[in-house]
Amino acid sequence: MTFFEHLDALRPGLIRTVVVTVVAMIVAFLIKEPIMEAVMGPKSPDFVTNRAMYNLAEKMGSEVLKINQEPVSLINTTMAGQFNMHMMMAFYVALIVAIPYLLFELWLFVRPALTSSERKSSTLFILYIIICMALGIAFGYYILSPLSVNFLTGYVVSADITNMIDVGSYISLVANMVLVCALIFELPVAVHFLSKTGLVTASFMKKYRRHAVVVLAIGAAIITPPDIVSMILVIIPLYLLYEMSIWIAKK
Repeated sequence: MTFFEHLDALRPGLIRTVVVTVVAMIVAFLIKEPIMEAVMGPKSPDFVTNRAMYNLAEKMGSEVLKINQEPVSLINTTMAGQFNMHMMMAFYVALIVAIPYLLFELWLFVRPALTSSERKSSTLFILYIIICMALGIAFGYYILSPLSVNFLTGYVVSADITNMIDVGSYISLVANMVLVCALIFELPVAVHFLSKTGLVTASFMKKYRRHAVVVLAIGAAIITPPDIVSMILVIIPLYLLYEMSIWIAKK
């Protein structure tokens, strides 16, 4: 088959993916209450992470660990602001649903050309992608989002300036943290693919481990608020992912 013949064969799967995305977006739009409650969670003192950090702070006698203990009020400043926010929230939910389904469609597309052992391996490969994505989403939502919200809502450059936070800005922050972490946690999967092609080896990753730690530290500083607690909480799982990637590259 030529390239365009392959593309034509793939078209039904892409159309189904678009349909799934649209349906997921409509469903997310209709059930806004539970989704909105989940999105607003990281700023609430009752959020599971905020409660855990508070209890830890009480035991350690450290006020620094008490995050998001003051209620944060969000405002809307444009006529269509809340509607646009509602649409954006539904789109992010649909995107999270659509990515695993797209991978499933791609697997169905290449499945006829695979041997039985390759089919089994590819099925597990897709499963690993979904698991890593789920872990990244959980890390971004339960760890990175509350830390970012705590720092940014409490940051004051001048006493003459009052923070009036737009709801769209808040939702973008939480959504971006979740999506960035979902991508970062795909590192082991990417290394597995690159090792199979010979572009990356375990010995190469071991040799440049120190350089990788510096890069991870810089990455943690970029995606987290500029405080040492947040950086440590982020760089530890990133380093563990790197070590896991070395182990995967040996396989």
